[in-house]
Amino acid sequence: MNSPWLQRFVPRPGARLRLFCFAHAGGSAGVYRPWCNALPDAVELVAIQLPARANRLKDPVITRLDHIVDGVVDALRPHLDLPYALFGHSMGAVLANEVARALSHEGAPMPWHLFVSGRRPPHWPNPDPLLHVLSDADFVAEIQRRYGGIPPEVAEHEELMAMLLPSLRADIHALETHTPPAGRTPLACPLSVFGGSHDPLTPREHLEGWRGESSGPFHLRVLPGDHFYLNAQRDALLADVSASLAPLLAKAAAVA
Repeated sequence: MNSPWLQRFVPRPGARLRLFCFAHAGGSAGVYRPWCNALPDAVELVAIQLPARANRLKDPVITRLDHIVDGVVDALRPHLDLPYALFGHSMGAVLANEVARALSHEGAPMPWHLFVSGRRPPHWPNPDPLLHVLSDADFVAEIQRRYGGIPPEVAEHEELMAMLLPSLRADIHALETHTPPAGRTPLACPLSVFGGSHDPLTPREHLEGWRGESSGPFHLRVLPGDHFYLNAQRDALLADVSASLAPLLAKAAAVA
């Protein structure tokens, strides 16, 4: 895969299904590297790398979510030769959902499963004051208060924060200014929704709200933890994801 948008950590030539993963705001594709060996051997994990981070640090930021979706869709098209699923956490949940819809709109193969995590449905209004309009200092303080996602070793290091802030601010700007059109047709794929039991930003009712995004089978699971529950609960989460993928792998093998 030669697209800067795609990171494949462990190539699996014999894979029967690809899992495309989308990180939280400011996150890089590398957050999904530890997942590779915890998934079935027949699943090839490919993480999405947005501009202005990691190996794309010099690429200009993108502050419109629809432009990000366009870039991802362009990168994915050559790699839809296998059945695939999408997983997204927080901002990544919105991106995964919008990418699935964009692919559906252009008649591309649809995902066999959509996994979303730690985010209210895209059509629900933002109940919190906007972050992207704040000064850098206030922005960082509020990000930490709401999400707690910046490690202390990064937050206390001026140079590291200078590297993180452009991508984080761009992602939050894209997320907060995105308004999906009303009355959209639900997706038809199975939908699994995950969240943390003590995530104040995404209570269970927000997770339940995803039911309207797909007409396919719906699965909800709340795991112990806060907004970043998936770090401590990785084994439980991936066991659930793998169980959902198992019948899809069997189906893919039968039609191969």
